[in-house]
Amino acid sequence: MATRFPDDIDPLETREWTEALASVLENEGAERAQFLLENLVEQTRRSGAHLPFDATTAYLNTIPAGREKKSPGNHELEHRIRSICRWNAMAMVLRAGKKDLELGGHIASYQSSATLYDVGFNHFWRAPNDEQEGDLIYFQGHIAPGVYSRAFLEGRLTEAQLDNFRQEVDGNGLSSYPHPWLMPDFWQFPTVSMGLGPLMAIYQARFLKYLESRGLARTPGRKVWCFCGDGEMDEPESLGAIALAAREGLDNLVFVINCNLQRLDGPVRGNGKIIQELEGDFRGAGWNVIKLIWGSRWDPLLAMDSKGLLKKRMEECVDGDYQTFKSKDGAYVREHFFGKYPELLEMVANMSDDEIWNLNRGGHDPHKVYAAYHEATANAQGLPTVILAKTIKGYGMGASGEGQNIAHGAKKMALDSLRKFRDRFGIPVSDADLESVPYYKPAEDSPEMVYMRERRAAFGGSLPARLPVKAPMAVPGLHVFDAMLKDSGEREFSTTMAFVRMIGNLLKDKSIGKQIVPIVPDESRTFGMEGMFRQYGIWSTQGQNYVPQDADQLMFYKESKDGQMLQEGINEPGAMSSWIAAATSYANHGIPMIPFYIYYSMFGFQRIGDLAWAAGDMRARGFMLGGTAGRTTLNGEGLQHEDGHSHIQAGLIPNCISYDPTFAYELAVILQDGLQRMYAEQEDVFYYITLMNENYAHPAMPAGAEAGILKGMYQLSDGGESDIKVQLLGSGTILREVMAAADLLRSDFGVASDIWSVTSFNELARDGRAAARHALLHPEDAVQASYVEAQLSGKQGPFIAATDYIRAYAEQIREFVPGRYVVLGTDGFGRSDSRARLRDFFEVDRYHVVVAALSALAREGKIEAARVSEAIARYGINVDRLPSWKV
Repeated sequence: MATRFPDDIDPLETREWTEALASVLENEGAERAQFLLENLVEQTRRSGAHLPFDATTAYLNTIPAGREKKSPGNHELEHRIRSICRWNAMAMVLRAGKKDLELGGHIASYQSSATLYDVGFNHFWRAPNDEQEGDLIYFQGHIAPGVYSRAFLEGRLTEAQLDNFRQEVDGNGLSSYPHPWLMPDFWQFPTVSMGLGPLMAIYQARFLKYLESRGLARTPGRKVWCFCGDGEMDEPESLGAIALAAREGLDNLVFVINCNLQRLDGPVRGNGKIIQELEGDFRGAGWNVIKLIWGSRWDPLLAMDSKGLLKKRMEECVDGDYQTFKSKDGAYVREHFFGKYPELLEMVANMSDDEIWNLNRGGHDPHKVYAAYHEATANAQGLPTVILAKTIKGYGMGASGEGQNIAHGAKKMALDSLRKFRDRFGIPVSDADLESVPYYKPAEDSPEMVYMRERRAAFGGSLPARLPVKAPMAVPGLHVFDAMLKDSGEREFSTTMAFVRMIGNLLKDKSIGKQIVPIVPDESRTFGMEGMFRQYGIWSTQGQNYVPQDADQLMFYKESKDGQMLQEGINEPGAMSSWIAAATSYANHGIPMIPFYIYYSMFGFQRIGDLAWAAGDMRARGFMLGGTAGRTTLNGEGLQHEDGHSHIQAGLIPNCISYDPTFAYELAVILQDGLQRMYAEQEDVFYYITLMNENYAHPAMPAGAEAGILKGMYQLSDGGESDIKVQLLGSGTILREVMAAADLLRSDFGVASDIWSVTSFNELARDGRAAARHALLHPEDAVQASYVEAQLSGKQGPFIAATDYIRAYAEQIREFVPGRYVVLGTDGFGRSDSRARLRDFFEVDRYHVVVAALSALAREGKIEAARVSEAIARYGINVDRLPSWKV
C-alpha cells in the first residue's frame, strides 16, 4: 500500500509553510486557516494542476493527545467492572455450549468492544424514567452477552437466566440477539440482521427532530447511539442513508464502528484499511469523523517520531498485517512492524517484548474512548458524528480466538486459554473451579458494585430498558367515516381515494389528529394526496427557502419546519424506517404516534421485508397501505410493478394483520378496528391493507357486516333457493368480477350463486389453524369449527375463490372449506395491458369464474360436462394457450 504523500523534496520550504500555518492557527483561529487553505486549493485547481481528491486524513487519532478531554471517574474500579463483564459474557457462551444443544453464541465481538460500551454506561448514556426520556442505544447484535453480563451485576438478570442463554422456549431464557418481541421490557431495537441498525438509527434520530419541531416532544440532549461492526458496513443499508443524516443536520446521532478488522470468515479489508475507507465515506457525506486508532501507550513513541518514520510505517501496513500482529506476540511485532526501519527498532530498543505487545489500540483505551465520546456529544456542530474505533477481535481470548480468523465463530476455549483469560483480567476463580466456568459476582457492598450502581443512578437507571406507554388512547368510533359507509350512487372512486378521504378525516380529528404521521415515498400525486401539501405541510428541518414552482396553485408544494407529512423521496427503506420510528414511538418516546405509510404495494414487503420483520419484532403499531395493488388492477405498469403476492409476504409476519378490501365501508371498518386494537387496547400488531386504483361505485354497508369484515369474510348476497347453486368468494377488485360472474351464471346457465366478500384469506387461515390446533391437542373436547367452516357449513357447493393474487393466497383455507374448492389466481409475472385483457390472461375475469364454477358442478355430477364446453365457446376462452406462470 502506497504512502499517503511522496517524499519531501524540499523540507525547508515545507517547514516554512507549516510554521506559517501554525502562526495563523495560533493568532487568527481555525476558521481563518481553513479559508486560506481552501483559497490555495482553489487557486491550484484554477491553474490547471491536477489535485487528486483525498477524503482521508493521516492514519492517526483525530484528537491529538494534548487536546483530549480528561476522563473522570475511578479508573481502577471501572477496569474491574469491565473485566468481570468480560468474564461473565464469555462464561455464558461456554456454559451454554457445555449443554451440547448446538446453541451457538459469540464471544469475540463483545471482547473487542467491551471498553466502548463500558465508557458509555459509566459516563454518557441516560436511561428512561419518569423524569426523562433516555438515550437510544442500538447495540451491535453479536455483543448481547456483554449487555446481559452487566445486567446480571446490576441485579436485573439472575444466574439461572444467564444459564438459559439462547434457551427461550420456556420463557425464562435470554434471546441470542436484541429482540424486543422476546424480551419486551429489556431490548428496544433489533439490530440483527446486520445493516438494519444503522439505517433505523438514522431515521430514529430524524424522527426525534420531527417530534421536537412539531412541538410533540422536548428532546434536549437526547442522543441516538448506533454500534456497528466494520464488516457490517458492507451491507448497503449501513451506508445507504448517511448523506441524509448530514443533510438533515442530525447532531443527535453518534455512530460507533467497532473496527476489529475482521468479519465472519477473515479480514474486512486485508489489502487495505477499513478505517480509512470508512473515513472517506463519512467525511464525503458530511459527517464529523473521529478516528480512534492508537491507545495512550503509543503517545510517547509518536512524540519521539521526529522524522515521521513511525507514522509512515503505520500508513504502510494494511489491515491484514495489523490482524496478524495481534495474533502473534511482542517479538513478532518488534521484527515485522518496527523491524522494517532501523530507526524504529532503535526507538523500541529499551522496550521488552511484553511492553511492545501491550501497545494498545484506541478502542481498548478507556481514556481515549472517553475523549472521543465527549467530542461527539459536546462538539457535534450541527452534524452527526462517527467514531471509528480500532480494536482486536477476541481481545483476551489468546490462542482460542484473539486476532484469529476463527474468532467470530469461536464458542469454546481451551483450558489454558481460559486460565490466561482469568489471570489477565484478575477474576478470582480457582483452578479447581475453572473448567466449570462459574459466573463471578462481587458482594453487593463491594466497591465495584457500589460504584456501578452510583454511575447508573447518576444517569437515571439501567439500560437497555423498554418502557411502553401503558395508558390507553381514546380513538374515534366508526362515525368518523360515516360518509364512506353510505352508497356512493353514481360517484365512482377507488379505494385509494377512499383512504385519502378517511385519513383527511383523521387528520382533522381533535383527539388524534396531531398524532397522525402520513408517510409517502415520492408518490403523493399518484395516490391523490397532493391536497395535503398545503394544508399540513411536508416536514423539513430547513423549512422552505425557495419559491415553489406551483406557488400560485391551490395545492402547491409546501415544505415546513412544522409540517406533518413525511415525504421520503424514492426511498422505500428510508420510508419504512421512518414508519418504524413512528410506530414504536409509544415505547421509545412515550408518545403514541399513528403512522400511515402508503406506497406501491409491489415495493413493500418484496423490497423491505427484512425491515417489516424487524418492525414485528419491535412490536410496531401502525398502518402500511399497499397502493396500486393487484396484479391486473395496476394494468399499465408491467412486470416489476404489478403486485400479486404481497399478502403472502404479509402473512409471514405473525403480528401483521392484513386485509384486501373491495369497498369503502370495508376499509372504514378495518381502519377503525386498527385504531381500536393498536391504540385503545394497545395490542402489539400492525396492519397491512391493499388499496386499488380502479374506480367504481361503492354500495352502502350491509347491516351486521362489521364482524365478518374483520374476521375475514361475510356473505354479500344470497342467490336464493335453487337445485343447482355455487358459493363464489372474491376479494379486492376481483370481487366485482365474481359479482358479474354470478349474474352470468344465472342468466346464461340458470345457476344460482351466493357471493362472499373475503377481506382477508390470511386472517381466515390463522383462525382455521388455531381451531385445528385446538382439536389436535384437546381430543376429548367438542370440536371447535373454524370461522370458514361455521360460515360455509350447510351451504350448497362447490366453492370458487378468485383474487388478484397468486393462488397460494386463497389456497390457505382449503382444509376448512366443506366441499369442492377451486381457486383462481394471478400466478406468474405481470405485464402491461388493459385490465380486461390482463384478467383474461391470468384467468380471473368473470368468464373464467363462470367456467370454474360450471366445471366444479360437472365434476360433482350436477350438470353435464357439455355445459362447460358451451361456456368456453360462448366466452371465447382460449384453451390452448400456456398457463400464465409459464409465459
